Amino acid sequence: MKKITWSILTLLIASGCILSACALNGTSAGLAGTSWKLVSYGPVGSQIPAAPGVETSVDFCGDGRVSGKLGCNSFSGNYEVKDKRIVFSSMVSTLMACPEPQMKQEITAFQVMTGTVRFQVEGDRLTIYDASGASAITLSR
Repeated sequence: MKKITWSILTLLIASGCILSACALNGTSAGLAGTSWKLVSYGPVGSQIPAAPGVETSVDFCGDGRVSGKLGCNSFSGNYEVKDKRIVFSSMVSTLMACPEPQMKQEITAFQVMTGTVRFQVEGDRLTIYDASGASAITLSR
């Protein structure tokens, strides 16, 4: 009986350590399993509203994959959350030509989602800032 109690206690402690390590260093940090729609994009001080009638999405999967559509092309890649930063890598997209304003919207959004960038979640809003902090995309759930 004593051996079983120690085994269960050891298992619980090990499970707690593994779960806390995933919470601190994993890809999720609250983004895993979430889907977002583009609200606005461009310079931080003067965001441009997303093109009306254009279906957009940014989906953060629990396996470290990100995918979606920000204009007319589909994209996918990898992401990893580190503190208040997202590291985007291996990003690819289809290469169809888009009419304006979708093309400008898509190009600006892709430029923001490059390399290591800062992000902020406030309620149902996600803002992702480019590496310089001058440009951003704002998304809603």
